[in-house]
Amino acid sequence: MHRLLAAAAALALAVPSAAQQAPAPAAEIPSPGEIAAAAPAKDWIAIPASDLLMMDLAPDAAGKPRRVVIQLMPAPFSRGWIGNIRKLAAAHWWDGTSVNRVQDNYVAQWGDATEKKPLPEGLAVVPESEYVREADHFFSHRFASGFNVQTLPNKKSPVLVPDSYKTLTEAIFGWPFASDGKQFWPVHCYGMVGVGRNMSPDTGSGAELYTVIGHAPRHLDRNIALVGRVISGIEHLSSLPRGTEALGFYGSEAERVPITSVRIATELASVDQPKFEYLSTESDSFLKYADARANRRDPFFIKPAGGADICNIPVPVRAVK
Repeated sequence: MHRLLAAAAALALAVPSAAQQAPAPAAEIPSPGEIAAAAPAKDWIAIPASDLLMMDLAPDAAGKPRRVVIQLMPAPFSRGWIGNIRKLAAAHWWDGTSVNRVQDNYVAQWGDATEKKPLPEGLAVVPESEYVREADHFFSHRFASGFNVQTLPNKKSPVLVPDSYKTLTEAIFGWPFASDGKQFWPVHCYGMVGVGRNMSPDTGSGAELYTVIGHAPRHLDRNIALVGRVISGIEHLSSLPRGTEALGFYGSEAERVPITSVRIATELASVDQPKFEYLSTESDSFLKYADARANRRDPFFIKPAGGADICNIPVPVRAVK
């Protein structure tokens, strides 16, 4: 049975009954990270190598390698843009391009700064309608059951509330999504990867990509395609010098960070392929983890917050040997 993250918050937020029990000593209350680390192997799901996009930047000033690993959004949420990204990677199109924009508290963006490099043939033109997906009965029921919950005075159970964007949010199959009850869509949390575009009706080809390196810009939801998330190496993008031109673009070629290689992991020999797992959002362990993120009770914290934005409950991902 798929678990609602709402249920996680409900465990913590509908708490008169829980409050009647003697609280555990602070030292015994695990942190969210400790809960994830203690999750049994059955609660972790392997990410297929075919869904891993590896971007190698030129070595840093000390000569250290800089690899960014992106998990592409899998079916049934994948879109035409991801098909384009796979074709671009297979053609090694990004080799020799660069990170050309880093805007503080917003995004790092990469692609062909000259906008003159020919694209591979056969890329799909994706309509704006693909920014969202129609919610079938299963998904409508999940979102209607709630996610954003909070307690009110004299209430013994949590109440369903929309978030700041008048939407309901939930983690589904390991990804953050929002819904209005009729449609659902991925949301712009830290590390999410999207498709750069020009003015509407252009939706971008997937050749120009960006990742969020600041506060979640949820106003971009349903306006730009999201295609994945950085699961390793985000520091190689978030720590780059900020661009000095408008919107954080670098003003000269010397400022840009060269990209030496972008490959789908399956291009490598099996022994060289990176391996990652994520904590199943349908597991009991994630339920406990989400509750702990919404209501920190480990020793450092004085007062539980009583809730959490979906982007403050990031799905745990770990590298495995």
